[in-house]
Amino acid sequence: MVSLLVHAPKAIVRRIVPADGLDSELHPVLRRIYAARGVHSGGSPDYSLGRLLPCDGLGGIDAAVDLLVGALERGKRILVVGDFDADGATSSALAVRALRMMGAHAPGCMVPNRFAFGYGLTPEIVSVAAERTPDLIITVDNGVSSHEGVAAARARGIRVLVTDHHLPGALLPQADAVVNPNLPGDAFPSKHLAGVGVIFYVMVALRARLRALGWLARRNLADPSLASLLDLVALGTVADVVCLDDNNRILVEQGLRRMRAGKCCPGVQALAEVAGRRLGALTSTDLAYVLGPRLNAAGRLQDMSVGIACLLADDPAEARRLARTLDELNQERRRIEADMQLQAQDALDSLRVEQAQCDLPLGLCLFQEDWHEGVVGILAGRVKDALHRPAVAFAVAGDGQLKGSARSVRGLHMRDILEAIATLHPGLLTRFGGHAMAAGLSLPRAHYEAFQTAFDAEVCRRADPAGLHGIVYSDGELAQRDLADARLAELLRRAGPWGQGFPEPVFDGVFAVLQRRIVGARHLRMVLQPRGTELQVDAIAFHATDAGWPAGVPELRMAYRLDINEYRDQRRLQLVAEYLQRP
Repeated sequence: MVSLLVHAPKAIVRRIVPADGLDSELHPVLRRIYAARGVHSGGSPDYSLGRLLPCDGLGGIDAAVDLLVGALERGKRILVVGDFDADGATSSALAVRALRMMGAHAPGCMVPNRFAFGYGLTPEIVSVAAERTPDLIITVDNGVSSHEGVAAARARGIRVLVTDHHLPGALLPQADAVVNPNLPGDAFPSKHLAGVGVIFYVMVALRARLRALGWLARRNLADPSLASLLDLVALGTVADVVCLDDNNRILVEQGLRRMRAGKCCPGVQALAEVAGRRLGALTSTDLAYVLGPRLNAAGRLQDMSVGIACLLADDPAEARRLARTLDELNQERRRIEADMQLQAQDALDSLRVEQAQCDLPLGLCLFQEDWHEGVVGILAGRVKDALHRPAVAFAVAGDGQLKGSARSVRGLHMRDILEAIATLHPGLLTRFGGHAMAAGLSLPRAHYEAFQTAFDAEVCRRADPAGLHGIVYSDGELAQRDLADARLAELLRRAGPWGQGFPEPVFDGVFAVLQRRIVGARHLRMVLQPRGTELQVDAIAFHATDAGWPAGVPELRMAYRLDINEYRDQRRLQLVAEYLQRP
């Protein structure tokens, strides 16, 4: 996406790797794309379910299954407690649907309101959960840092199964079982499962045990088709921006195939409908930038209960009603974000003036009194993308606290940075957690300036200068024949799934600018001509304008993705700009 903020200059670097070991029958462009992503032999990747890593390799899974089997056999009340993002919502819906299939008695679900209770299984959430008198709490996409919440539940006689994928601290909560591929010593080969992937594996292992025990047959239950839940796995995995390693790509591709065949839950279908997307043409990019944000909007602005209800709805009409609510929330989120973008730009401009035009800090912190707590993560990501340095955006959280959302660049592990700050400055942070590229934190408002200084100092200490320069990685230039029609774009659409760690192909080239105009008030549409040809191609740069462009700019260099513009039953190739610069 072309950032709303003013760009820092970027370099376009081509990632060309010899593709000698790949099948010569593959399209030559696809061969070099696969080679650049570490696929060096064979033909198109095999995404069959039979190639999934076995669930018995995931640490803690036997103890988790023991706990679940005991709860099912004794008719215990099970409550799923999720996170308030798309991964948490899909994880919650998957757990409830799978438990129903396997005979659980009315499994319940709740998700914390981020504004009232904060993140994870907190003691406050346990107090609310206790009103439902659960015998077992299953956390999904959270819990590995919830020491106090787990202790509070155990003190009430409630057993706890933690399923999570976030990086743990030095100590684990004293839960009855913990399943997380990122625990120290865990031998599971894929460390990149999303929360929804972890609970899917737990449910697969549970089904295997119930089959072996004859549980399903004794209760005249149909053998559960957990593959029917892969649409939820795909959506949560892509929306959480985890690395699409080989195992995750299998999960996502299998989920996408179900969606395209119309075999997804009514909630996923309704989300596609309100976004104007055809199920038969859905891609991982649609999950990341179209369906995922609509689901996330509920957790950002209200609470995720409406999102989970949408994914649990079996009545298509009810699913559409809830999806429309999510779409309205997403539109509101966009309006809030646009205002915050402008305020962030003003803050950065003021910082430059204060520093007499010197360089900005390497570690950026931004805060405004009226920023929305649910949108600061998106804002931090936009600033990071535009300026190529780690950023933390803060909002007021009440009780004298600020809540921050942090985004990092390659080579800088955000959670490690926060842990180092907490170690060097005891008491500075109230809490923190997260991943290498994204993390959350809270701190007393009075500590904001001290954190600014500490954050910049720690980033400076760890920074690889190469990681603080904007780089656009390109799969090279395309020949005229590949830009003449949509065939290559169609091929690449089917060749995914693309995402974090297995990026969608980006190409670059120099083009003459034949036409340019603003559409939808915030997108730049162009007609371009590849240098040295008579060909004309359509292009669009989303969230970009031509403000500041001299009227007579004859050419530009552009990094772009191939896309297909569907309009009035016509399908035409269009180039989607990732980055524009004068040649």
